[in-house]
Amino acid sequence: MTTDTLIPPVLAEVVRSGFVEGHHRGSLVVLAADGSVEFALGDPAAPVFPRSSNKPMQAAAVLRAGLDLSGERLALAAASHSGEGFHLDLVRKMLAEHGLTPDDLQTPPDLPLDAAEAETYLAAGHVRDRVTMNCSGKHAAMLAACRLNGWDEATYLDPAHPLQRLVHDGVEAAAGEPVASVGTDGCGAPLMAISLTGLARAFRTFVLAGPGAPERRVADAMRAHPEYVAGTRRPDTWLMREVPGVLSKMGAEAVQAVALPDGRALAFKVDDGAARALGPVLARALRLLGVDAPVVDRIGSAPLLGGAERVGEVRAAF
Repeated sequence: MTTDTLIPPVLAEVVRSGFVEGHHRGSLVVLAADGSVEFALGDPAAPVFPRSSNKPMQAAAVLRAGLDLSGERLALAAASHSGEGFHLDLVRKMLAEHGLTPDDLQTPPDLPLDAAEAETYLAAGHVRDRVTMNCSGKHAAMLAACRLNGWDEATYLDPAHPLQRLVHDGVEAAAGEPVASVGTDGCGAPLMAISLTGLARAFRTFVLAGPGAPERRVADAMRAHPEYVAGTRRPDTWLMREVPGVLSKMGAEAVQAVALPDGRALAFKVDDGAARALGPVLARALRLLGVDAPVVDRIGSAPLLGGAERVGEVRAAF
């Protein structure tokens, strides 16, 4: 094997004043409606940590544990929320509905994920909080499932906990492959590594599941209430709001997974974790899936500024 074969391909390039000043490499896979690989770059069979792109599988696990969530609550259980007021209000309400308090959360105290919300939050005199952390909806749902089942709440993030075993098994079933490794996510929850192809298959599983199945319930809630999955200024929200039937979820370190209602799906990871490459790569991948809508141009826009003026862009390179 030559050294060249080990270097991931360029997914996006950084262009300033007509000069290519940088590259973002990674891997990507696009699945056809029948689940076969239609297009691939890099090594989509290699395991990655999907980060928050695993959240639909985690939300399905709390349903399998017997927790009866629906609508905005179920969407928030699968969310990386922006920390907007309606997100925080519903997290607190979900906790209270199950006799829990914010002190029960084991999320690290944090600021709102959305930069504009963080500025407003700090200007109001608030400090980092467990509820404000973008995974608090997921954690609230996990704690509620534990309380319902009488499971230990102090250890709900232990990989050996009954709830986390449900998550583990659900990830494997949806992805159609074994979990390659278990780590710890930024919120403290167990994190299951699968391949990008497995991640795309998992999202395909969710949109094609029969009505009433946990996977379908999660997908339907996310698509019906996308502002609770992300926020008013986030690409996942824009895409699910403007393209009927699309399921979309980003993850930290520049991971993204999307499925269309007919079973076409995609997943990719930018190796250096650069969030600025997410939009351009996602827009190009959506076009490979045949999605042609104004929102794709909006998602793909990643301008570079010089002296407060646009002087370049981050653009897809495939």
